[in-house]
Amino acid sequence: MNGQWWKRSVVYQIYPRSFKDSNGDGIGDIRGIIEKIDYIKNLGVDVLWLSPIYQSPNDDNGYDISDYQAIMPEFGTMKDFDELLKQAHKRNIKIIMDLVVNHTSDEHIWFQRSREKEKSKYQDYYIWAKEKPNNWESYFGGSAWEYDEVREMYYLHLFSRKQPDLNWRNPELREDIYKMMSWWLDKGIDGFRMDVINLISKADGFPEGEVIEGTPYTEKAPYVICGPQMHTYLKEMYKKVLSNYNIMTVGEGLGLGLDEARKITSENSKELNMMFTFEHMDVENIGKEKWTEQRFKLKDLKQIMSKWQKGLEHEGWNSLYWNNHDQPRVVSRFGDDGLFWEKSAKMLAVCLHMMKGTPYIYQGEEIGMTNIRLKTINEYHDIESKAAYERYKNYMGYSEEKIMNCIHARSRDNARSPMQWDTTRNAGFTDGSPWFEVNTNYEKINVESQVNDPDSILSFYRELIVLRKSYEIIIEGDYNLLYPEDDNVYAYTREWQNQKILVICNFSKEHIAFQVPSSFDNKENRLLIGNYEGAALEKEMLLRPYEADVFLFTS
Repeated sequence: MNGQWWKRSVVYQIYPRSFKDSNGDGIGDIRGIIEKIDYIKNLGVDVLWLSPIYQSPNDDNGYDISDYQAIMPEFGTMKDFDELLKQAHKRNIKIIMDLVVNHTSDEHIWFQRSREKEKSKYQDYYIWAKEKPNNWESYFGGSAWEYDEVREMYYLHLFSRKQPDLNWRNPELREDIYKMMSWWLDKGIDGFRMDVINLISKADGFPEGEVIEGTPYTEKAPYVICGPQMHTYLKEMYKKVLSNYNIMTVGEGLGLGLDEARKITSENSKELNMMFTFEHMDVENIGKEKWTEQRFKLKDLKQIMSKWQKGLEHEGWNSLYWNNHDQPRVVSRFGDDGLFWEKSAKMLAVCLHMMKGTPYIYQGEEIGMTNIRLKTINEYHDIESKAAYERYKNYMGYSEEKIMNCIHARSRDNARSPMQWDTTRNAGFTDGSPWFEVNTNYEKINVESQVNDPDSILSFYRELIVLRKSYEIIIEGDYNLLYPEDDNVYAYTREWQNQKILVICNFSKEHIAFQVPSSFDNKENRLLIGNYEGAALEKEMLLRPYEADVFLFTS
């Protein structure tokens, strides 16, 4: 592994605002994470990824940073963070931070200085224009250009108007970013998850894209995704910062293709260890709009997952995830959060964790937390959801019912409802008034009810993590998809040296007949894990609803 510890790791993502409140103000905080650090340890994970905890006005829940080297007061102090780092490392848990350097908050001192008309090194820290160069739409809706009355120019913001994009062409800016990164790494953190890192290089001249149907805006994606200098910047970052530490790096790649992902994550590239890709997150409406209420097709999901498994099998590395702070809850999306809630949550865990790559567990996924269904758009906090609501109401003419069905299915707020710890008031998240609604099903779905139950979803996740640490084939084995056209069963194999694993996952609430390939006939096998009792390999199997089985063969 050449010291590549992240290949053997399982990562647990915490959205601090919603994890655990320690002081009764209704907002999760660092002391709350410390309070639950043994829970994380007992789960068996190796790495803790914290969504942003830096100083921020919270226009986009911390992804608009006003000071990279200060802690948001709502979350605590730097002393609290140092204690968290100490307690995590004491338990052999590594910590990676969210690095947001495509943009800052408009309240960052760099932007405040950049607005000034007097010449300074900060004038070019952001992307300014005297006139709007194009009619790009921001990812959160509306124009991507905002007029600043102080400087009397327009600045680019691919996201919120309070998130101006940094100008990576400026070498002084890059040096300041590298110094900040080194400061955190010298403090002892173990790596970075890099927010929308493939957007840091924009095309020359800001070309005008095609008009986006149903809006007055034009498309920006071809001109901001994996721009002309992206690899140059990442290689420079590696040389000046990342190569000096034994750390883990994962980049978020909007619209990232396989070829670019391979270039970034190949060992020879000396850029990043792995990338978060989103193709499987758009499976319900491939190549079209994110906001949809329609059900996914399993064969589409299999095709996408297999493409990335094979594409990065021997060059590069995969990040394995079903959900995070930006995605709906997987058991509600790809499973069944009703009658087969427990079985489907376990099946989805098997399907992902037996693949090749580094698995990520998002807080609450390990207990089967579900989407939250709020009645009106006013109850949602997510800036992206609100922008989508306005867009489909004003430009697309969708009915209120259709818009809200889309919001219920895809809103980022589905992942942001408070962690469900027990059956007490507010699910044990806070003694105060929570910043966001607690899901009403917390009395059924919570940590307390599962932590000592050997048959719970939580216990099942622990078993899966132990398996990954026990079998080299799960880390190193080649992946091969079986029955690609089957729209009920996701079956694949992993092969390594003299071993083979067969993974069978029924994505249906029906009993499904499954034909085991003849290549497995008469071979000695052992059930490694399954979500039903009494599973056994037979030539013809009748899979129960959402059944998942993993068989090991040794020749």
